[in-house]
Amino acid sequence: MQTPTRDRRDSRWDEHRRARREQLVDAAVAAVGRHGAGVGMEEIATAAGTSKTVVYRHFADRGELHVAVCARVADSLTARLRAATAGTTGPHRMLAAAIETYLAFIEADPELYRFVVRTPAADGDPIAGLSTLVGEQAAALVAVALERAGRDPAAALPWGHGLVGLVRSAADWWLQAGRPVPRAELAAQLTDLTWSGLSAIGTHEEDHA
Repeated sequence: MQTPTRDRRDSRWDEHRRARREQLVDAAVAAVGRHGAGVGMEEIATAAGTSKTVVYRHFADRGELHVAVCARVADSLTARLRAATAGTTGPHRMLAAAIETYLAFIEADPELYRFVVRTPAADGDPIAGLSTLVGEQAAALVAVALERAGRDPAAALPWGHGLVGLVRSAADWWLQAGRPVPRAELAAQLTDLTWSGLSAIGTHEEDHA
């Protein structure tokens, strides 16, 4: 008869832990904004108004907290990319909107982006999952272009992922070099470069407006 009470208590505790973890992720993001990508756990704990001991009760180590921050960033960027492309029509406009949104996102908080991509090699690429997701979205755009041209969309996946790799590499250079060109100019350059490859498959010119 007491099991439901224990279950309710366990459920409330789980909810508390999830909420506390989200608060600590919020604090980590704030600390990165204040101290930069090289922020330490002590600074994150201070931003959360607690101690490192408490932080480690909810995250086994810095790596686990880092993964949680990466997930937050990935969710935010993915939502923005989907919103940007949902409001446009035609492969070219969707491609331009996606590139502009990505660059705007990392320009708005470059230290957070650096924090996300700065990780020991043993941990792998922290945004590999995000790159895969965005690559699949890009592949969907390429598939539309191929189908409109009456061609087999089988090449959409490798081309889509290739486009994402190109844009990410250029964006990383842009940040590291201190943003030597305005974001809008870089977005236009990358859109032109990627679209020139897609136009070779016979995409319709009316999409490019």
